[in-house]
Amino acid sequence: MPRLPFTAQLDHLVVAAATLEEGEAFIAARTGATPQRGGKHVAMGTHNSLLRLGERAYLEIIAIDPDAKAPSRPRWFALDRPSMRATLDASPRLITWVARCDDIDAARAACTGASGVDPGTVHPMSRDAWRWRITIPDDGMLPAGGAVPALIEWLDARHPADALPDSGARLATLAAAHPDPASIRTALSALGLGEALQVTYDGTPRVGAMLRTRNGPITL
Repeated sequence: MPRLPFTAQLDHLVVAAATLEEGEAFIAARTGATPQRGGKHVAMGTHNSLLRLGERAYLEIIAIDPDAKAPSRPRWFALDRPSMRATLDASPRLITWVARCDDIDAARAACTGASGVDPGTVHPMSRDAWRWRITIPDDGMLPAGGAVPALIEWLDARHPADALPDSGARLATLAAAHPDPASIRTALSALGLGEALQVTYDGTPRVGAMLRTRNGPITL
């Protein structure tokens, strides 16, 4: 297989919740570790907490910030969708994952060109001192129902996981189901991520993960 003009690897998992406090309690109860409050995404009207999953990998808990002004566009990760809100009212949920790239424009073009799955428009974003570029579909939906990752390019040598305490949690397996698994495999292969995610068939897209934690193996 020809060498790709960029590199990509798993950066973080995204767990969404109706409130950040509910998401933090959900993850803490399952992993035996306390998520660390991150900050606010002013452009999206959201806030987050983080849990380290090892070297340069983490789990992000994200929720709509009730104190923030609503953005003029759909929020990322489908958080404005009534169906997503109903799901999260029942329980926090792993909804997608994010892949780190060193050339986000080339990675997006490769994924879209090979599979027709567009990870979304590239946007500059910030949270406190952190700066990055990330793909966000214009309609705010999850690419391929969350099976294809959002792409992120951090804009300096630092990484959020570097500053997080060791949670004792590690990602063991990441998997997804999709009505068209072949298209998802094609998209992942175009990103050089064919081994990062196990993809099977199901009528409804979904993402799942197994973590090794202080409480033993858990699934999300």
